Amino acid sequence: MKIIQAIWMALTNENPIMMNIISIPCSFLEITVSMLLFTIILSITYNRKTQLKYIVVTSSISIILSLLLPNPYKSIAVLILLFVSARYFFNLSIIKNFLAVIIPILFNVLCESIITKIFSSIINSDSMQLINIPIYRLIISLIIYGLMFVIYLLIKYFKIHLYTFEITSRKNKIIIIANFIVASLAIAIQFIITGFYMNVLPWYIFIFSNISLIAYFLLSIYSLIRTMQLEITSLDLAQEKEHNKILKLLQDDLHAFRHDFSNILCTISGYVQVKDMDGLAKYYSQIQKDINKVNNLGALNPDIINNPAIFALISSKYNNALQQNIEMNINIYLDLETLNMKIYEFTRILGILLDNALEASKECNEKIINIEMRKDSNHNRQILIIENTYNNKDVDTEKIFEKKYTTKEGNSGLGLWEIRQILKRNNNLNLFTSKTDKYFKQQLEMY
Repeated sequence: MKIIQAIWMALTNENPIMMNIISIPCSFLEITVSMLLFTIILSITYNRKTQLKYIVVTSSISIILSLLLPNPYKSIAVLILLFVSARYFFNLSIIKNFLAVIIPILFNVLCESIITKIFSSIINSDSMQLINIPIYRLIISLIIYGLMFVIYLLIKYFKIHLYTFEITSRKNKIIIIANFIVASLAIAIQFIITGFYMNVLPWYIFIFSNISLIAYFLLSIYSLIRTMQLEITSLDLAQEKEHNKILKLLQDDLHAFRHDFSNILCTISGYVQVKDMDGLAKYYSQIQKDINKVNNLGALNPDIINNPAIFALISSKYNNALQQNIEMNINIYLDLETLNMKIYEFTRILGILLDNALEASKECNEKIINIEMRKDSNHNRQILIIENTYNNKDVDTEKIFEKKYTTKEGNSGLGLWEIRQILKRNNNLNLFTSKTDKYFKQQLEMY
C-alpha cells in the first residue's frame, strides 16, 4: 500500500525522476506517430524493418539527449537528430527531409497548445503545473498522440498526399520551402505569444486563434497541392503532345511499310524460288532498319515508358537521333514508377548518357544506340544499359569521369563527373563502363 501511495505521490507532484521515466515511452510514441504522419503525407513507402529501425534508433538517441542535455540545447540536438535520422533511414531529398521534420512538429505543437489549454480550464490549474506534474503530463501526451494518430487515419482515408515534390520545378520547390519557413515562423511566434498570455486570454480567444492558424496552414497546403497538380497536368499535356507526334510518325511509317508490303513479299518470294539464301539474308538486313524503326516507335508508348519525365526525355533524344540518321533501339521491360532511385537523379544520369551516346555514334559509319531497361530479380536490382557505336577505341573508361576531362572540343567535360557525384551520394547505385570493338557500354545498376 505504501509503495502505491509513494508512486501516486511521485505522479501527482513535481518529480524530475518520474518525468524522465515517463519521457521514455512517450518518446517512442511520439517518434512512431510522427513517422506515420510524414510517411503518409509525403507518400514515403519503406518496409517495416526500415521503419522499425528508424523508431528504435531515433527514440533511443532522443531519450539519451533529453537526459544529458539541458534546455534549449536538448531541443536543438533533438531537432538535428530528426533531420539526420529521416535523411539516413528514408534517403529523402532536402525538401522532403525538411517537411518530414517540420510537419509532425507543427501538428504536435498545435495539438499540445489546444489540449493543454482545455485541460487547464477543466481542472482549473496553471499550464506550467500541468507540464511539470508527471500524471498530467502523461495524460496530455497520450491525448496528443492519440489525436495525431486520428489525424493520420483521416489523412490516410481522404488520401491527402504531397506526392509531387520530386517532379516539381526548381522554382516551385523554392516557393514551397519559403512558404513552409514563413508559416513555421508565423506559427512559432503565435505560440510564443499565446503561451505567454495563456493564463490571461479567455479560452474562446485562444481556441479561435489556434483554429485560425490551423486553417491558414491547411489552406496553404491545399494551395500548394493545387499548384503542383497544375504543374503535373502541364507535364501530362506535354507528354500527350509528344506521344501524338510519335503516333504520327508511326502512322506514316506503317502506311509506307504497308504500301511496300506486297512488293517486299514478291521480292522475298523471288529469292525463295531460286533458293538464294545469301541474297535473301542480304535483302532482309537491308529492310531490317525500317522494321526496327517501326518497332522502336511502337516502344515509345507512355504505357510502356510509364513515367512522364522519362518518356519526354527518351522521346526528345529519339527525335534527335532520327534527325542525325542514328538508329536508336529501345527495349523497356521495367516499371519506371518503382525505380530504386529518385526520378530527378535517374533522368539526370539518363540524359547525360544519351547525350554522350548521340555525340559518339553520329561520327560512325554505322550509327546505332541501344537502350535497355530491365529488372534482375535474381540479384534484386534494376538495370539500365546504354550502348553505342564509337570511333575512339582508345578512350580511357576511368579518365572520362574526371572533372573537366573531355575528348570533344567545346565540351565542358562535366557530365560524367556529375554522374559520379550522384553515385557517391547513393550507396545503392553502381555504374559499370566497358567497351568492345563495336560498342561503348554504360550499365547502371540500382539496388
